[in-house]
Amino acid sequence: MDRLSAVDEVAGVLWDMDGTLVDSEKLWDVALYEAAEWLGGSLSPEQRSTLVGSNMIVTCRYLLRVVGKPADDAAVAEVADWVRARTKEMFAEELPWRAGAHDALVAMRAAGVPSALVTSTERELTELALRTIGADKFDVIVCGDEVDGLNKPHPEPYLRAARALGVDPARCVAVEDSPVGADSATAAGCTVLVVPNEVPVPPGRRRVFRSSLVGIDAEALAELVRSA
Repeated sequence: MDRLSAVDEVAGVLWDMDGTLVDSEKLWDVALYEAAEWLGGSLSPEQRSTLVGSNMIVTCRYLLRVVGKPADDAAVAEVADWVRARTKEMFAEELPWRAGAHDALVAMRAAGVPSALVTSTERELTELALRTIGADKFDVIVCGDEVDGLNKPHPEPYLRAARALGVDPARCVAVEDSPVGADSATAAGCTVLVVPNEVPVPPGRRRVFRSSLVGIDAEALAELVRSA
């Protein structure tokens, strides 16, 4: 029997965005540190690291608690508006790619492997980031404000992307850089290619680690599925 092709073995690739495809976590650093100062407090690097991969509401509620202010819905909404406005200023510029990310996306398209963008970032900011990344590289885009509050590390973002692609998540590779995202993808049943960036990601079931996306194509992903 002939060995399955890479396309047969990988039903879909589910890509995280911030810190995985583009090195935008550093821009989020700026927005969150400045937001804490705007609130009259400060955010330590250790506290910031716990927020990598989190959605806007979780992040803003945490900021309020860190600076010692009530984290009621109205306050969270106000802080979220401030963070969005500051981040929009930075996302309006061209974003820096992570090494190998652009070529990896192009390789998936060339091989005919379906791709989904699965991000905790809200749609409005994601659309700005897509000016750099290119919406045409994805068949499906799932944003942080489109999962009914079931954000990473809940499996729903990745399950939703797989459903939209019409594929089994167990035959998908999710590409992630954070513990929150890796937990989400693992819970959804995906094989996870972890390319750490700002924070370390612990090893786990069906997780494969690489230092970058350089050299990643459909065959390389299929090999990861075989070895996971």
